[in-house]
Amino acid sequence: MATSLRRPSFTSCSSPSNDTDDEGVRGTCEDASICKRFAVSIGYWHDPYIQHLVRLSKERKAPEINRGYFARVYGVDQLMKAFLQKTECNCQILNLGAGMDTTFWRLKDEDLLPSKYFEVDFPMIVTRKLHSIKLKPVLSKPILDLHSEDTLQIDGHMLDSKRYCIIGADLRDIPELEEKLKKCNMNTQLPTLLIAECVLVYMTPEQSANLLKWAANSFETAMFINYEQVNMDDRFGQIMIENLRRRQCDLAGVETCKSLESQKERLLSNGWETASAIDMMNLYSKLPRAEVSRFEGNNLLICSRLVLSQS
Repeated sequence: MATSLRRPSFTSCSSPSNDTDDEGVRGTCEDASICKRFAVSIGYWHDPYIQHLVRLSKERKAPEINRGYFARVYGVDQLMKAFLQKTECNCQILNLGAGMDTTFWRLKDEDLLPSKYFEVDFPMIVTRKLHSIKLKPVLSKPILDLHSEDTLQIDGHMLDSKRYCIIGADLRDIPELEEKLKKCNMNTQLPTLLIAECVLVYMTPEQSANLLKWAANSFETAMFINYEQVNMDDRFGQIMIENLRRRQCDLAGVETCKSLESQKERLLSNGWETASAIDMMNLYSKLPRAEVSRFEGNNLLICSRLVLSQS
């Protein structure tokens, strides 16, 4: 049974699969990745790997977007590192709907890798990420350096090495997901951290419930970080839903995103023993003041330069 759950709330990334219907969902992965790449490019946080996976958009992002992504990355990282510290890295991480995430490489640089790091996403997204890994030594070398076996298992939709694994699978198809993870030596006895950033909202409530039940019942000890929208009944939430629908991207699980309480209740009713939640405004207020002052001042400087260049 699962023993704990923590979670931030709000914004946009990826995963599930059913081809034409899922095109809009896959597009949210691209959107989130580009926003992260832009924020990194102007110094919000350090990530030397994202440039090798994500193009830099010519379009500047608003300060509110950059700050939101900083808070998102910071919040998830803090919870993940607390889990790694608690388990002394004798654990595994499953990043569900990982997209172009670079956490594996960043954790390796900090000597904080778990026993094994798994990523799962649409086969189409995994194929694209594997292409970049194979082409770019800065991405492939850290994987190979940790792989003591004679051969590295890799095909169009999967890479399995000693410490890193990426799998193309549909998170709504639990038997397929479980089979592929077990083939890649997922260890249900190890403490396991599951991460889903704006993933469950693209599934129906029944589909996300099945995934949460599987996660709660599959591991001896587990924690689930779910970063997702709340307050979707207000005007801002309705505008978000309308904008996504215009892009053929339906939030099939939006009814579970009414509040922090509805999010916690979904987890508690699907096998998790405890659940706590915090919204992003609250999280932002708890960010280190030195960090907030650094990038808020940086944005004021950038904005003033933009005004001057247009005058």
